[in-house]
Amino acid sequence: MKSGIHPEYRPVVFRDKVGGLAFLTRSTATSSHTAEWEDGRSYPVIDVEISSASHPFYTGNARVMDTAGRVERFQRRYGLASKN
Repeated sequence: MKSGIHPEYRPVVFRDKVGGLAFLTRSTATSSHTAEWEDGRSYPVIDVEISSASHPFYTGNARVMDTAGRVERFQRRYGLASKN
Protein backbone atom coordinates (compact mmCIF):
# COMPACT_ATOMS: atom_id res chain seq x y z
CA MET A 1 0.00 0.00 0.00
CA LYS A 2 1.12 3.52 -0.68
CA SER A 3 1.68 5.53 2.44
CA GLY A 4 -0.27 8.72 3.06
CA ILE A 5 -3.23 8.07 0.74
CA HIS A 6 -5.38 5.72 2.83
CA PRO A 7 -7.72 6.80 5.64
CA GLU A 8 -6.89 5.72 9.18
CA TYR A 9 -8.30 2.30 10.10
CA ARG A 10 -9.13 2.33 13.81
CA PRO A 11 -11.63 1.04 16.40
CA VAL A 12 -15.05 2.73 16.17
CA VAL A 13 -18.30 2.20 18.11
CA PHE A 14 -21.46 1.84 16.02
CA ARG A 15 -24.58 2.57 18.08
CA ASP A 16 -28.27 2.08 17.31
CA LYS A 17 -30.05 4.52 19.61
CA VAL A 18 -33.52 3.04 19.01
CA GLY A 19 -32.58 -0.61 19.55
CA GLY A 20 -30.02 0.04 22.25
CA LEU A 21 -27.36 -2.01 20.47
CA ALA A 22 -23.73 -0.88 20.33
CA PHE A 23 -20.71 -2.76 19.07
CA LEU A 24 -17.04 -2.02 18.71
CA THR A 25 -15.38 -2.77 15.39
CA ARG A 26 -12.66 -1.36 13.17
CA SER A 27 -13.55 1.15 10.47
CA THR A 28 -12.34 4.15 8.51
CA ALA A 29 -15.51 6.09 9.41
CA THR A 30 -14.90 9.34 11.27
CA SER A 31 -16.94 11.15 13.89
CA SER A 32 -16.51 14.14 16.15
CA HIS A 33 -18.53 12.40 18.90
CA THR A 34 -16.96 9.90 21.27
CA ALA A 35 -18.31 7.27 23.64
CA GLU A 36 -16.70 5.39 26.48
CA TRP A 37 -16.61 1.65 25.87
CA GLU A 38 -16.63 -1.21 28.39
CA ASP A 39 -12.84 -1.25 28.53
CA GLY A 40 -12.76 2.35 29.82
CA ARG A 41 -11.36 3.88 26.63
CA SER A 42 -13.10 6.52 24.51
CA TYR A 43 -13.77 5.69 20.87
CA PRO A 44 -15.40 7.64 18.03
CA VAL A 45 -19.10 6.77 17.85
CA ILE A 46 -21.25 6.50 14.73
CA ASP A 47 -25.01 6.61 15.37
CA VAL A 48 -27.04 4.48 12.96
CA GLU A 49 -30.77 4.69 12.40
CA ILE A 50 -31.44 0.98 12.09
CA SER A 51 -29.69 -2.27 12.96
CA SER A 52 -30.62 -5.86 13.70
CA ALA A 53 -31.85 -4.70 17.13
CA SER A 54 -34.48 -2.37 15.64
CA HIS A 55 -35.20 -3.67 12.11
CA PRO A 56 -38.73 -5.15 11.82
CA PHE A 57 -37.49 -8.25 10.01
CA TYR A 58 -35.20 -9.23 12.89
CA THR A 59 -37.53 -8.16 15.71
CA GLY A 60 -40.57 -10.01 14.35
CA ASN A 61 -42.66 -6.85 13.87
CA ALA A 62 -42.73 -7.07 10.08
CA ARG A 63 -45.98 -6.09 8.36
CA VAL A 64 -47.48 -8.10 5.52
CA MET A 65 -48.16 -6.02 2.43
CA ASP A 66 -51.42 -6.47 0.55
CA THR A 67 -49.95 -6.85 -2.93
CA ALA A 68 -53.17 -8.13 -4.52
CA GLY A 69 -55.03 -5.01 -3.41
CA ARG A 70 -52.31 -2.79 -4.79
CA VAL A 71 -52.48 -4.43 -8.23
CA GLU A 72 -56.26 -4.08 -8.35
CA ARG A 73 -56.04 -0.43 -7.31
CA PHE A 74 -53.46 0.19 -10.05
CA GLN A 75 -55.71 -1.44 -12.65
CA ARG A 76 -58.75 0.62 -11.53
CA ARG A 77 -56.75 3.84 -11.56
CA TYR A 78 -55.33 3.43 -15.05
CA GLY A 79 -58.32 1.67 -16.62
CA LEU A 80 -56.57 -1.57 -17.44
CA ALA A 81 -58.90 -4.54 -17.67
CA SER A 82 -57.64 -7.74 -16.20
CA LYS A 83 -56.97 -10.35 -18.87
CA ASN A 84 -58.32 -13.76 -17.95
